[in-house]
Amino acid sequence: MIEPELIEIIEGPTPEFQPTPQSWLQSLYEGPTLNGETSLCRLRTATGADIVARCQRAWAEGRPVRLDFPDELRMRRQVDVVAVRRAEVSEGELLLLWVVAPFEMLLEEEEAGDDDDDDLLQWD
Repeated sequence: MIEPELIEIIEGPTPEFQPTPQSWLQSLYEGPTLNGETSLCRLRTATGADIVARCQRAWAEGRPVRLDFPDELRMRRQVDVVAVRRAEVSEGELLLLWVVAPFEMLLEEEEAGDDDDDDLLQWD
């Protein structure tokens, strides 16, 4: 079995996965089945150049790259990384990860967001 390259989030909040409206992004992740939606995840980091180099090396070797993070219940989860980019912002270094988030994960996030919206509704 091929060992994936892991980008691990050790501490901090669960990352947010934002749907990407660009249709070309799906072509980055071609496989036999459609098991998720390409989403963007932004992470602050101090070692962005090292992470980008590790990802490029893994892809050149034919290995997958995965983002390993804790969910809301602090259980470890992983998603496939299909592209990475490093950017500088006023707060420091930012890592932009395009990942394939499983449909189930996106549904869980939508349902959690729907609960928050219900509190804003006022019934007359």
